[in-house]
Amino acid sequence: MAGLMLLAATPGNAAPHFAHWIDGTTASEPETQVQRIDNDSFVIRQSVRTNFEAPFLYLLFGKDRALLIDSGAGGLAIRPSVDRVIADWQARHGDRAIHLIVAHSHGHGDHHAGDGEFRDRPDTEVVGLKPENVAAFFHIDSWPNGIGHYDLGGRVLDIVPTPGHEPAHIMIYDARTRLLFSGDMLYPGRLYVPIDQFGVFHASADRLAAFARTHPIRALLGAHIEMTQTPGQDYPMKAPAHPLEHGLALPPSTIGELQKAVEAETSPPVIDRHKDFILYPIAPRPAS
Repeated sequence: MAGLMLLAATPGNAAPHFAHWIDGTTASEPETQVQRIDNDSFVIRQSVRTNFEAPFLYLLFGKDRALLIDSGAGGLAIRPSVDRVIADWQARHGDRAIHLIVAHSHGHGDHHAGDGEFRDRPDTEVVGLKPENVAAFFHIDSWPNGIGHYDLGGRVLDIVPTPGHEPAHIMIYDARTRLLFSGDMLYPGRLYVPIDQFGVFHASADRLAAFARTHPIRALLGAHIEMTQTPGQDYPMKAPAHPLEHGLALPPSTIGELQKAVEAETSPPVIDRHKDFILYPIAPRPAS
């Protein structure tokens, strides 16, 4: 069942302030928790008790369409929580019809495990997982160097290709809230980069920094929290609970810090700890 919808409205220039997230430390915590950024922007957190990845999903509304960024890691039915948020939004907007787009920060399983729940949902599209699917849907002419634009109806999102962690990885920038939804490339945790993709990741870090120089960013909201409140300290792999979690939002200064960290890496790259993230090279992924 979904947790109580808590309000998280904040002044326009401040990073969103969230109430305490479900973190696995309470046996009775719900499977999901929803918090509001503003009247048209919501965050859904999946409990670590349902899946150790405990991902964050984002639901953004325009006048005509809503975008769900990621569909969860499995271990629960995610659609009921999403449908409740949509129904509540519709009730506040005269039961307006809304077309749902289910897209993904990237193609790893902990971000699309719930896709099957939406394939038969009326008035819903599920975007494919390959770079060519993402580029076609968001009208990115030159992957990964082009920027896509997608209009939800009076709310245009910028789609920034950022492969490296995974070939189809994107970040989504919302000019209305000045928030950058940063997926698994930049969040409070271990930023996994296959060693054979480090050059691709480096190019994405440069592309991201260039984008940030021309777009005002209030905060980055990623797909996980793997760090504690102690600077540079992460949880053990597959930790069953996250006591004293790092905050979800990262300041825009972490973009430059990531770019410098990638630029300074050795060859081969090594694990590099920072206050708010850990650059974490891993072995190449097996060919699929």
